[in-house]
Amino acid sequence: MATDTTTPAAGRPAISAALTLLLATACGMIAANLYYAQPLVDPIRTALHMPPAAAGLIVTLTQVGFGLGLLLLVPLADKVENRALVLGLIGLAAAGLLVQAMAPSAAIFLAAGLAIGLGSVAVQVLVPYASHMAPEAVRGRVVGNVMSGLMFGIMLARPVASFVTESLSWHAIFLISSLAMVALAGVLARSLPPRRPASRPSYAELLVSMGRLVRDEPVLRRRALYQAAMFGVFTLFWTCVPLLLLGPAYGLSQNGVALFALAGVSGAVSAPIAGWLADRGLGQPGTVAAMLGAGLAVLATLAAPHGTALGLGILVAAAVMIDFCTTANMVISQRMLFVLHPDLRARINGIYMATFFMGGALASGVGGWAYASGGWPRVVLIGVIVPLAALAYFATERRAAS
Repeated sequence: MATDTTTPAAGRPAISAALTLLLATACGMIAANLYYAQPLVDPIRTALHMPPAAAGLIVTLTQVGFGLGLLLLVPLADKVENRALVLGLIGLAAAGLLVQAMAPSAAIFLAAGLAIGLGSVAVQVLVPYASHMAPEAVRGRVVGNVMSGLMFGIMLARPVASFVTESLSWHAIFLISSLAMVALAGVLARSLPPRRPASRPSYAELLVSMGRLVRDEPVLRRRALYQAAMFGVFTLFWTCVPLLLLGPAYGLSQNGVALFALAGVSGAVSAPIAGWLADRGLGQPGTVAAMLGAGLAVLATLAAPHGTALGLGILVAAAVMIDFCTTANMVISQRMLFVLHPDLRARINGIYMATFFMGGALASGVGGWAYASGGWPRVVLIGVIVPLAALAYFATERRAAS
């Protein structure tokens, strides 16, 4: 019978600090693939002769691929050997990136984006993989450390893509990342211990069980919706703030926006802090603090006139706080979810990530409309209402349990 080879024995850690660092680095490198194209939509659209109305597909199809992969591919980690699954997914992402770097037409570029999204779900196989190897007492800390790498990758992707494009071309960032994925696969193939799930359900059983999990696990439903709201605020802010910074109020260049994005990267330090809190049973107050912090950060951006040094400083502080709170709540939630059914972690993680990813995709579309129709004040209004609504839903949790 197959066994789960990464379950810690006798309470001893089955994951070293070096392997945790490797997993965090891998997650960051893989997650970045989803965001390289975001600041490059205009040059890519121009080079591939795409009409302005279709430009959004450059980002959207990669997101669609990622969402499909979360639901259809990540659950396989509860069935097949995890290292082989991760390497196969990374290979798919590397191929998609290489095709995008050389794509002669919009159709080929967009199809490759779908493949990149599908392959990049390798990151959500690695997170529960790390959880399986960590003992209960420090599981939140290990997941937090790995997730900090993921968040660094997400936050660094946009400025890195802008800087590389400014120095070379937009083709270069996709080629460089493709080569980086090949190198990463080689390192992981040598370094990752195999993990073979103890049970081997059929693929159909995997999918059916996901529906039952949503039906039967209120913690999963709630945590997924809490994070959908938090990630919605995150995506709303980062969709709209470049429009504000590039506009007449601040008049920043593309590189200026990239430097602004670098400031927000510091918010990723909340991941290990959140894991530490969750390990000590402080996840619930941590969730409240994250929701309040994100809403207040968005509201604070109205405290000073735009175009002033103080206004820019407040925007930077808001970016850090929003990133901090979003990352913290994500790690707290994953720590709570990974204790529900140890043998179902990949499926639980897939449902969780797919739900909040859809919240982010919705916020991205709403953000463009909000800024175009009502400017930054309308963006702020939505950015405050969403976490307050999540907080109101959170307030019903104890009543529901009583």
